[in-house]
Amino acid sequence: MLDAERAAFQARTGADEAQIADLEIFRVRLGEANQVMNLVGPDSLPDFWNRHAWDSAQLMSLAPEARTWADLGAGAGFPGLVLAILSKGRPGGHVWLIDSLGKRCRFLQEMVDLMGLPATVINGRAEAQTVTCDIVTARAVAPMERLLGYAQPYFQRGAQGLFLKGEKAESELIEARKSWHLDAELAPSQSDPRGRIVTVRSVRRARPKH
Repeated sequence: MLDAERAAFQARTGADEAQIADLEIFRVRLGEANQVMNLVGPDSLPDFWNRHAWDSAQLMSLAPEARTWADLGAGAGFPGLVLAILSKGRPGGHVWLIDSLGKRCRFLQEMVDLMGLPATVINGRAEAQTVTCDIVTARAVAPMERLLGYAQPYFQRGAQGLFLKGEKAESELIEARKSWHLDAELAPSQSDPRGRIVTVRSVRRARPKH
């Protein structure tokens, strides 16, 4: 079953054998690390290739020209580590993996070092960083209203946003528009029919109504 899922991922993404090997290392190491700290739901690990790897990798097809990415609340490395693996050998490719929790950053750094990835791990608050990138992204970090606050500095430096969301994405966007002026749209996730990807082209905080 794993072989078939891995082959399906490779067919969808065009990943080469070296990238598939790196993802396999990541899959195994994630399973080991997840036994001592809660990185992902244990029930989701058997579906690594679709639920985690493909869910992350689909972002590249939505921004094929993008070279630099910032993953806010990078956690277990989705989507950031997957994007870094797929950016390996790509001229100018780089991913910033930003997380406020030290133990998650140590796991991310171990993966970056182990696979020689074009990535930088930053232990700190997302909104406090000065990273400039093409795309700012996040998965399962916060509702859109709060997430936009974390991402706003990246938008101000020229980034666009691609955020992986679940079935509440539409209601989260409606709520976010009470606090933000947004140029944003929803697209269906290719990995989960319930999932959505929120594309944000521009954002600015709305003035409070008196």
